[in-house]
Amino acid sequence: TLQLGIGAIPDAVLTFLKNKKDLGIHSEMISDGVVELVEAGVINNSKKTLHKGKSIVSFLMGTRKLYDYVNDNPSVEIYPVDYVNDPRVISKNENIVSINSAIQVDLMGQVNAETIGTKQFSGTGGQVDFVRGTAFALNGKSIIAVPSTASKGKVSRIVAYLDEGAVVTTSRNDVQYIITEYGIADLKGKTLKERARELIKIAHPDFRDELTQKALEKYKTL
Repeated sequence: TLQLGIGAIPDAVLTFLKNKKDLGIHSEMISDGVVELVEAGVINNSKKTLHKGKSIVSFLMGTRKLYDYVNDNPSVEIYPVDYVNDPRVISKNENIVSINSAIQVDLMGQVNAETIGTKQFSGTGGQVDFVRGTAFALNGKSIIAVPSTASKGKVSRIVAYLDEGAVVTTSRNDVQYIITEYGIADLKGKTLKERARELIKIAHPDFRDELTQKALEKYKTL
């Protein structure tokens, strides 16, 4: 069962799932990519342990294709956000995977998905709800997927410290997987030094030396 956050990264993930089968949806929102997977027979909700046979969402955001698909469709059910995003409800979905994005991740694993410095860019959304809900689900996994850089490669999204004034959306105590195009960092249960090492490995190569130096200044050894 999938939860997909808002943005280009979660949308892109859908395009790589066409060789899967029997996927389900329990997500705050869905977009056009979900329709394509339903039409391809990938999403059918047949293996869900909660609301079997149904895609469960709170709202939709996409093109006319999405709204036409949902209109009078008994296989899609819309519930209030205080139900869909309730971690206690989310946890009843066995094998649920949440996929969300972020603006920055620091070397301790703190995730900022809301601000660029002091400027509010987005809201919290359901990221924390689903990160925590999946943690309690049987075989649940939470993924924060980010490009390694921003501003056409000039800025690293893996940073030693969050920008001044930036907020923490998902705490280092909740985060599980951080993924960039350079690999996967599994942070659950890791020490701060181990987290720094794992995150530097998946940072863009142009920024790894700088991040390593910052980590050494803080921890003395890695």
